[in-house]
Amino acid sequence: MIRRFGETPQAGRKYTRRVGVYALLPRGRHLLLTCQTEPGPDLQLPGGGIDPGESPITALHREVFEETGWLITSPRRVGAFRRFTYMPEYDLWAEKVCLIYRARPVRRIGPPSEPFHEALWLDSADAAQMLGNSGDRHFASGHLMGL
Repeated sequence: MIRRFGETPQAGRKYTRRVGVYALLPRGRHLLLTCQTEPGPDLQLPGGGIDPGESPITALHREVFEETGWLITSPRRVGAFRRFTYMPEYDLWAEKVCLIYRARPVRRIGPPSEPFHEALWLDSADAAQMLGNSGDRHFASGHLMGL
């Protein structure tokens, strides 16, 4: 069973299951994060949905690059969680299954290509308190403790 964070699902509401990949990207005492400015702002671990036919690792590389402009290496899965939420960009109530990886940011190629996303480095301890959802905060805190 995958641990749930956030709101309890509402009885009678239909949720669409969406599996996504998200990355803890440490460098020294900092984590590379993305801030989604619309409809936000919302501070997030970089990542997102896995496209049909796409492997989780391929999706992780693509999503991190789209949301941060960085290339990554050595992804390793460290856990998973799920949360029930409304996704305004899709007008969708979703059961998000979030696969969490730790990877090494290698090189910044350019700015994020995903609209309304900004990459930023934040002290890991601050990130563990400021990330926009409790699942992300849990894994950022675990990163501080060495998972």
